[in-house]
Amino acid sequence: MGRLDSFIRRVSAQRDCLNMAKDMIANIPGPVLELGHGNGRTYDHLREIFLDREIFVFDRRVAAHPDCIPDDAHMILGDITETLGSALDQIGGQAAFAHCDIGTGEVERNARFIATIAPMVDALMAPGGIVCSDQEYTVACWEAQSLPEDVQPGRYFVNRVKR
Repeated sequence: MGRLDSFIRRVSAQRDCLNMAKDMIANIPGPVLELGHGNGRTYDHLREIFLDREIFVFDRRVAAHPDCIPDDAHMILGDITETLGSALDQIGGQAAFAHCDIGTGEVERNARFIATIAPMVDALMAPGGIVCSDQEYTVACWEAQSLPEDVQPGRYFVNRVKR
């Protein structure tokens, strides 16, 4: 498969998983977290589907389209391995949903990074919350969820926090 087709499948899977997650957290209070802001496309979509929730964005720097940048109170800048650990007070309580799109394309590097941040993400999540990600996380109290019909296994990951 060419890179363009792979990209289209990835962002389609991402959109379908995000849309599914909206319904999965309907009765779970808490903010939404976006780990990896990039150009802001996903943040823009999250604003559309989570109209009634605060969205906090984590990234090293702002590189998004000007229309897709949250205000300073919701844009948490810095090394994510440092900012996640102290974010609970800033986000005002445990999150109902987290979207983690921070893969580098390097399998071993991704695995080390995910192993480092997984406990930090878990600590920010409300019981019953949902985590959607481009990488597979292994957290004891997370349970893999079925993917939307058109999403191939391994393309995207959806987990529910079971504690």
